[in-house]
Amino acid sequence: MKIGRNDPCPCGSGIKYKKCCAGKQEAGGQPAGMGEAMGELRELLKGQSFASLEEANAFLRQHMQQRNRAPNDDFQGLSSEQMHRFLHFPFETPHLITFPARLDIAPEAPIMTLFGLLVDAIGEEGLKATATGNLPRNFCREAALSFLGEEGYREKTRFCGINTEPDFQELHVTRLVAELAGLIRKYKGKFILGRECRTLLAEQGPSGIYPRLLRAFTWEYNWGYQDRYEDFSIIQHSFLFTLYLLQRFGAAWQTSAFYADCFLRAFPAVLGEARPLSLETAEEEISRCYAIRALDRFAGFLGLAEIERDPAKRFSGEFRLRKLSLVDHVVRFHL
Repeated sequence: MKIGRNDPCPCGSGIKYKKCCAGKQEAGGQPAGMGEAMGELRELLKGQSFASLEEANAFLRQHMQQRNRAPNDDFQGLSSEQMHRFLHFPFETPHLITFPARLDIAPEAPIMTLFGLLVDAIGEEGLKATATGNLPRNFCREAALSFLGEEGYREKTRFCGINTEPDFQELHVTRLVAELAGLIRKYKGKFILGRECRTLLAEQGPSGIYPRLLRAFTWEYNWGYQDRYEDFSIIQHSFLFTLYLLQRFGAAWQTSAFYADCFLRAFPAVLGEARPLSLETAEEEISRCYAIRALDRFAGFLGLAEIERDPAKRFSGEFRLRKLSLVDHVVRFHL
């Protein structure tokens, strides 16, 4: 039976075959998951006889379908087939996952607060961009003071002031994501609101804006931007698995390490992408990266989780979190 390159990998990872075991097989290796799957097939075929190649292929296809549809403990009860859809078709699998185009509540999230400040500053006349295409310095400072408060602003600017847009990272990301979502754009040297943005604000308000920001953040914005880690693209591609974990375990406080362990259990192959530092193992490096990208800068910034840090552990990067009610309105799982 020939495996299509875009089919779920037979090893059960949920990843497309071409991005998982295909390359390793071509290089002469055989991943552990693939070896296990092939071992199962050999046992299954013992004593079997088939009248034709087509009959044998049909038998094998049925077995692989059953295997891919079985719950997987490493995926917290999801099947390999479901994980495949989570990773590659999160917005095109309505029988499994739906993202409402308009929320039934008014979303509260850091990204929405900053987007609101940006919309107010752009207004009807637009907001002049700098020569490098960024937001003007005075607005960045005013937005930081409003967003962080006086004490937070003093702490942020204690060693380095806000002189350019990237110095206020949260605003910088909000502006990039809003552009990717088509909500704002540059025109004749100014930032202006897109036509769809004006319509959404007038007819639906923040409840219609948030789903656009969410999609652009998860599917178009690069989570690895400026964080100096390796690519580790599976962290972003598995954003829906992170939301699934939050819905399943997030009612109680959990540590960031708990969610990182769930991630590594589901996707152990990512360990092979790490280039451990002298003081960190591959597990430690990827766990820290996952906590920053998926939990803090995604779930926290988009208002999906409440994050609590212990000042005594601020250098370890560890924190604890629990889900906020917004996550239950943003995505609905039909499992």
